[in-house]
Amino acid sequence: MKVTIVGAGAVGASCAEYIAIKDFASEVVLLDIKEGYAEGKAMDLMQTASLNGFDTKISGTTGDYSRTANSDIAVITSGIPRKPGMTREELIGINAGIVKDVAANLIKHSPNVILIVVSNPMDTMTYLVHKITDLPKERIIGMGGALDSARFKYRLAEALGAPISDVDGMVIGGHSDTGMVPLARHATRNSVKVSEFLSADRLSQVVEDTKVGGATLTKLLGTSAWYAPGAAVSALVQAIACDQKKLFPCSVLLNGEYDLKDICIGVPVILGRNGIEKIVKVDLDQAEKDKMQESAEGVRKTNSLLQV
Repeated sequence: MKVTIVGAGAVGASCAEYIAIKDFASEVVLLDIKEGYAEGKAMDLMQTASLNGFDTKISGTTGDYSRTANSDIAVITSGIPRKPGMTREELIGINAGIVKDVAANLIKHSPNVILIVVSNPMDTMTYLVHKITDLPKERIIGMGGALDSARFKYRLAEALGAPISDVDGMVIGGHSDTGMVPLARHATRNSVKVSEFLSADRLSQVVEDTKVGGATLTKLLGTSAWYAPGAAVSALVQAIACDQKKLFPCSVLLNGEYDLKDICIGVPVILGRNGIEKIVKVDLDQAEKDKMQESAEGVRKTNSLLQV
């Protein structure tokens, strides 16, 4: 099992670390455009192997995609954050160019690869990969919902005063502050609906705190988070690599599911060795359907800025 991670920044390196510690991959390749950066991160991580008890081989390369050849799974974290004075169109244009180049190079050396897209705006970048490649749709997956759901469960456990292992909940929709649709009505504490424990106002606060989860961390840290995003990516990689048939909300190309077509947006899927094994239908009430449609409108608006 060979996994490539493009982008050796905080999220990419964190993802590599979690994959190695879980010890299910034989090889992880970190690739970055900054000279020596991926090599240094890989060496640092390999020096933890005897301490953390893993045998996964981690190596780094500066832009040499031949080193990624025959990867089973590849993660794309490449891209730039929005800078002061930069328009949304400029950001999308730059990141789209990066993602196009990365996807083409990965597929050139690993035609059977499964791609996991993390680059932002994630739903739009996932849609772009569908448009510019010939990969079957089950092998292109956007990572957003797994992270958003982890943040939702954190906030639920906090409100309940319960261990997170007791809590289950899911976030669907777009991976943005306004696009997320936390399914509070379906959230449970050990199979009992959380509405039995929390007032409507408190549950509403949990939902709002979840939606600004990323922005809250950026304000505190001065940069984007990396531990939870890296862990979320590693969970998807493991589910695929180990054919776990686990359910995660992921951004996938829809063709009529949830009354949506020609769009990548977060919905629950079963992940296994083929990538997306099945899109799972969840019964939504009218309010949830309306929020999902609003979320899709926002994603489509961002998609319209792509030059495909």
